[in-house]
Amino acid sequence: MAEFVRVEVDKATRVATIRLDRPKVNALNAQVQAELGAAAGEVAEDPGVGAVVLWGGPRVFAAGADIKEMQGQSFADISARTGALQGAFTALATIPKVVVAAINGYALGGGCELALTADFRYAATDAQLGQPEILLGIIPGAGGTQRLPRLVGPARAKRMIYSGAFYGAEQCREWGLVDAVFPPESVYEEACAAAARYAAGPTLALRAAKQAVDSGLEVDITSGLLLERHAFQSLFATDDAQAGMASFAEKGPGKATFTGR
Repeated sequence: MAEFVRVEVDKATRVATIRLDRPKVNALNAQVQAELGAAAGEVAEDPGVGAVVLWGGPRVFAAGADIKEMQGQSFADISARTGALQGAFTALATIPKVVVAAINGYALGGGCELALTADFRYAATDAQLGQPEILLGIIPGAGGTQRLPRLVGPARAKRMIYSGAFYGAEQCREWGLVDAVFPPESVYEEACAAAARYAAGPTLALRAAKQAVDSGLEVDITSGLLLERHAFQSLFATDDAQAGMASFAEKGPGKATFTGR
């Protein structure tokens, strides 16, 4: 059983919460990283999970890597670990379901990179996000130099990474790093409500849409359109597509009930 990361599933809404709980600030040491990767695999494979919320609790999302653990490590030491670190975060980023990060408090360094693995980020009004690795003489190593510029553009990503500064939730929302801002006490509830709406949707179509968008960003437009075409065509073999179109014809949009098949 995991010590610092647990998966909690609300069977009524089919929403799973991946909950970090490593006092005091959810520092992302090697054990937490491994447990996050395992949690990603668990929710990805569970047919009872329709969507996911990534949460660090009401006090702090994740204040970054465990600096004490990294201090003194050699090039050989860190080289042996970086692949596992990126692998855990990639497992989170490729969960084939909608993922919403609920950010209370700090999401810094690895914590910000953790939030970047989600499809959407909901932040508390007092949340702070940033990539302060440069202040340690290093750079982000869990996707920050890659996922952040794809989300906010290269100039803003460079500003965040080069400065090491912390940025408030409203500034991050303006830049597109954060999707919505809520009072601290309601961030998690809002994230769960949004996840529940996706969990009630057409599971296979949502998975196809996520994979088409994410994979399409990595290739040229012609290849991306080919990915989209194949995904689009394949969905006509699903029960959800037939149910959705039949419901639209009979009742109008937004009234279909989906089964995930």
